[in-house]
Amino acid sequence: MPTNNITTRLDELEARFKEVSTMIADPEIIADQKRFVSLNKEYRDLEKITKAGAQYKQILSEESEAQEVIDHGTDEELKQLARIQLEEAQEALPKMEQQIKLLLVPADPEDEKDCIMEIRGGTGGDEAALFAGDLFRMYSKFCDEKGWKIEVTDSNEGSTGGFKEIIFTVSGPGAYGILKYESGVHRVQRVPQTETQGRIHTSAATVAVLPQAEEFDVDLKESDIRCDIFCSSGPGGQSVNTTYSAIRLVHIPTGITVQCQDQKSQIKNKAKAMIELRSRIYNMEHQKYLDEVAAKRKTMVSTGDRSAKIRTYNFPQGRVTDHRINFTVHNLPTVMDGKLQPILDQLIMAENFERLKEANY
Repeated sequence: MPTNNITTRLDELEARFKEVSTMIADPEIIADQKRFVSLNKEYRDLEKITKAGAQYKQILSEESEAQEVIDHGTDEELKQLARIQLEEAQEALPKMEQQIKLLLVPADPEDEKDCIMEIRGGTGGDEAALFAGDLFRMYSKFCDEKGWKIEVTDSNEGSTGGFKEIIFTVSGPGAYGILKYESGVHRVQRVPQTETQGRIHTSAATVAVLPQAEEFDVDLKESDIRCDIFCSSGPGGQSVNTTYSAIRLVHIPTGITVQCQDQKSQIKNKAKAMIELRSRIYNMEHQKYLDEVAAKRKTMVSTGDRSAKIRTYNFPQGRVTDHRINFTVHNLPTVMDGKLQPILDQLIMAENFERLKEANY
């Protein structure tokens, strides 16, 4: 996109930013919570672009002023300073243009949401359950470093440890936008604890990441939901296992079923189950958007396809390979300790490259 086109687009968005700033102060809009939240999100997005745009325009102005002094100035000392200013501006402009192009390309509208993660042990029996447990610890440490909050909704432990299945919410700024890259099949190659002859086995676990729907995103009718109450199972003590606190919700029109037994309180379990149910219904529509993305982009780094093999963790070689972008690191213990950011950075770069291509930038 040529410079004059970028500045024209920035002027348009700056005008819209001023318009939205006025609108969110309107009492009538504040009273309409759905519209108010939508406008607030647009305000935050436009604020990022207008700040970057102001910086970009400032650099363009400095470049123009420096060129003017060089072309028409008479003071040699000032001309020398102008040459330095021009060089700095010309070095900064390409980076700023790239940043602004990315900001101008529409991002996934769900990126700023909290998310629900689901890890299931796949092929490999007990070893797959152990690996699912390892993945949960990896994500827990990663989220802890980010300052995000994790809450387990439901879990089913494996017979020798780990989890056959664990479902949990992640709350924090941009949680879905970062963790969405983890959706898919994660494969592990290592010698299981039960292996007596030292043979390497291959097991797998699937990870699904869903954007957490807000209350106004989905219109849920009580008449469409069947609520079952039962005793919780698993660890938690007598008060959990002997009281009817676990909740199962069935959405009759879609057949979607969720349950929560993590809390001792029936009310709290129902509230958490409602969040998950709402998110799973909302995700049915969101998946259509992800399918469109997958059809356009070659890397498919964030399509949410839980059947695609995305990463291999090879313990004997200490290697982690992300198959979507053919990226390998040889620091597996560090990755399993929650240091996922270097891999995610590469995935984000690949995603941004595809977004720019899609927008013909």
